[in-house]
Amino acid sequence: MLRGRSVTLRPVTDADVPALAAIRATPEVRRWWRGGDDQVAAVRADLADDDLTVYAIEHDGRVVGAIQWYAETDPDYRHAGLDVFLDPEVRGTGLGGDAIRTLARHLFDDHGHHRLVIDPAAANTAAIRAYAKVGFRPVGVMRRYERAEDGTWHDGLLMDLLAGDLAD
Repeated sequence: MLRGRSVTLRPVTDADVPALAAIRATPEVRRWWRGGDDQVAAVRADLADDDLTVYAIEHDGRVVGAIQWYAETDPDYRHAGLDVFLDPEVRGTGLGGDAIRTLARHLFDDHGHHRLVIDPAAANTAAIRAYAKVGFRPVGVMRRYERAEDGTWHDGLLMDLLAGDLAD
């Protein structure tokens, strides 16, 4: 369990799946997250992925989102990547930044990573602004990086954060 200023990050349990699926099904989140019509199955697929560590983001005793990370283990390219989604009802409250800072400190301090990456859709300006507040910097646009449910390709923005760049 990881504690931030306002959030607690804890491993997702089966009891969290309906709440996380409901958040992912909101139009504001679903626009950026995959999963099709069965968001329960999508959440369960993330939990079954041995390469991902998924935490529920809890605030005031309520699950308000999830944050996940994976590690590149090749010693010459070692880093961690992360992704996050929040209930639209709590956006703009600083909870996303708190969750990202909390996970980033854990990855830097407890796992020894020196660099983190995140790759939002280039059109997801709200997420990009939030990541920049934490200290992530744009590295470059990955053209036609991700295919949407309608089959079209969209650009992604690669951003990274070095341990010394983490903003409080």
